Amino acid sequence: MKTAKIKNSNWELPIRKIVCVGRNYVEHIQELGNEVPEKPVVFIKPASSLIYSGDKIIYPEFSQDMHHEVELVLLIGRTIKNADKQTSEDAILAYGVGLDMTLRDVQNQLKQKGHPWTIAKCFDTSAVISDFIFKSEYQLSLNEEIYLKVNGEYKQKDPLAKMMFKPAELVEYVSSLMTLEEGDLIFTGTPKGVGKVNKGDKLEAGIEGLVTLSCSVS
Repeated sequence: MKTAKIKNSNWELPIRKIVCVGRNYVEHIQELGNEVPEKPVVFIKPASSLIYSGDKIIYPEFSQDMHHEVELVLLIGRTIKNADKQTSEDAILAYGVGLDMTLRDVQNQLKQKGHPWTIAKCFDTSAVISDFIFKSEYQLSLNEEIYLKVNGEYKQKDPLAKMMFKPAELVEYVSSLMTLEEGDLIFTGTPKGVGKVNKGDKLEAGIEGLVTLSCSVS
């Protein structure tokens, strides 16, 4: 079973499910030509898709256009259902940074046919996570910048405050749809600047003053 590792601690939490939020930054919505949603767009990745900082992202043979998407990741620390805003905030145990790797060519084909995005989002190594830091050790102001570099060059860099739906709002909304359990992860959406990666690329991602990860594409 995959686990979430906590910085400055020997504690690891088994990961249950990975809930992802799409279209949570307006400029990213615009760069892909999508409509701004009234509610968060939610999809799921399997835990089998998960790898860690230092691991390799494997380029699937059935795609020619894999994109990077850097995201704030929330680690849930208690079981909740239909939670209010305060309960949702309290359920966030720790923060990390993650990559939601996306097969853009496959996704576009699926969208044109009205099909789910599963094939484009759930392949092996499509989710990368850093270590996490307890919320009790660091309280997000949302002024922190989230970033991603490809081969040392910044491709994504924006303050977390640009999220349309903030962390507690996302937890509250997801808990209205499904039970959230201890060990669940919520990927909170990506800012503008997504783009294609190639085999051999080195990716570095982070949230200012908080967490970092690095990996390569093969």
